[in-house]
Amino acid sequence: MINTGDGKGKTTAALGLIYRALGHDFPVCLLQFIKGTRLSGELVSSDRFKDLLDVFVLGEGFTWNSKGMQRHIAAAVRAWSFAKGLILSSRYRLIVLDEFTYLVKHNVLNECEVQDVLVNRPDGTHVLITGRNAPECLLQIADMVTDMRAVRHHFYSGVQAQRGIEF
Repeated sequence: MINTGDGKGKTTAALGLIYRALGHDFPVCLLQFIKGTRLSGELVSSDRFKDLLDVFVLGEGFTWNSKGMQRHIAAAVRAWSFAKGLILSSRYRLIVLDEFTYLVKHNVLNECEVQDVLVNRPDGTHVLITGRNAPECLLQIADMVTDMRAVRHHFYSGVQAQRGIEF
């Protein structure tokens, strides 16, 4: 499954799916590939479900600074290795790869390897990928794709990120 597009709500929709799975007592894992260690509502609330929900913040935070890019790429490669092991383990019923599209789109990860892991995951293991600009190689293998379209966002009117809304 993929939540992509330029609109807000990709991760938020993924969290809705996570809480639905938790309601059925399914073990769930959320892997955040780009978001840094900034305290977010999803991290705080995940503690309430620690018996079924594992959350791993694996990224170095957003960056447009090319000086630190090698550090971010190295973290992403380590994160994918970790995620791959979890996907193939059959431990979780749902795994969310949050902000994962960028790693494939920008050739940080090998798209053939990513496709192979996703297509050959164990039966009963569902994977949801979020992020803008999902590459065609992921769209082709997905059973479900949702494209979030931006119509209006308060940020463009000067409203900064709000606790409980954006984080």
